[in-house]
Amino acid sequence: MQRWIESQWARIGPAAVLLLPLTAVFAAIASLRRALYRAGILKAWRAGVPVVVVGNITVGGSGKTPLVIAIVDSLREAGFSPGVVSRGYGAVPPSADDPLGVVRVFPGVTTPERAGDEPVLIAERCNVPVFVSTDRPRAVRALLATNPEVDVVVSDDGLQHYALARDVEIAVVDGARLFGNGMLLPSGPLREPVSRLASVDAVVVNGEGASLDAARRTFAMAPGNERFVSLSDGRTLSAPDFALMARGARVHALAGIAHPARFFDHLARLGVRATGHAFSDHHAFQSGELRLPEAELVVMTEKDAVKCRSFADARMWCLRIDALLPGDFDRFLLDCLKAKRGSQAA
Repeated sequence: MQRWIESQWARIGPAAVLLLPLTAVFAAIASLRRALYRAGILKAWRAGVPVVVVGNITVGGSGKTPLVIAIVDSLREAGFSPGVVSRGYGAVPPSADDPLGVVRVFPGVTTPERAGDEPVLIAERCNVPVFVSTDRPRAVRALLATNPEVDVVVSDDGLQHYALARDVEIAVVDGARLFGNGMLLPSGPLREPVSRLASVDAVVVNGEGASLDAARRTFAMAPGNERFVSLSDGRTLSAPDFALMARGARVHALAGIAHPARFFDHLARLGVRATGHAFSDHHAFQSGELRLPEAELVVMTEKDAVKCRSFADARMWCLRIDALLPGDFDRFLLDCLKAKRGSQAA
């Protein structure tokens, strides 16, 4: 079903036209909601530290999580103490044992079933406090209450969550898919119109894509520093070494992400020939799905790996990738935060 919907969103066909009345309703509600926040009729809660929001205007994966990880690493290198808040897709609601009403992610302890796969990945890659809640202000309050050293908050996938005031807005765009048929939900993949990009502080284009005239500032993001990590013992191999090991082997690749073909194509570019198995985004893997008796090696994304480690065997590896950004992106971000600190001091 997900693949069929995406195929419909790639063009203006009969399904898109049929859904136009619902699209008009969605557009009116989204526009009114944003206008109410901009006018101050609906109040946005402001944290006592700068908030950097990373999000997108389309449904589905565009590269937000790798960008969040890159931003957190950059902030730490610059001397900041960042924390992260996220919705946590698939996370279970807080229980009575969560007095703050949020889920705190403890690296190596909190499961993806409890907090969602992306927050667990961010916590383990960055080793910073990560809090999960559908209520972003509540997550930030809990984060700051328990981690007073945090002096900047990064909100993962929070562009449309206007209840949390933000100091920097960064939108991520899939350079290959861009905006599909350019229509709002449900006729198309857009959460907000493309014109929304004119109001964010920067747009990061994931992969090669067309020039975005609507954006204030645009930065290119590319994958790099690829290495393969064994799920069973944590051993790491460079991409060339793994490709050499995989040569002539029966390799199967698993991808439970928004666009599995991107992962399979990336493996091919690294010299790893594999039989691909595509699953829906955020798929909750079961041990039986990894029983591939004909496979000598099984490769998956890092996001999928956090859900499979508990039942992984020695054949299973994940591809770890860094988001590579130009140096002027870091300068842009730090300048924005310095300006915020300056305005607070004044």
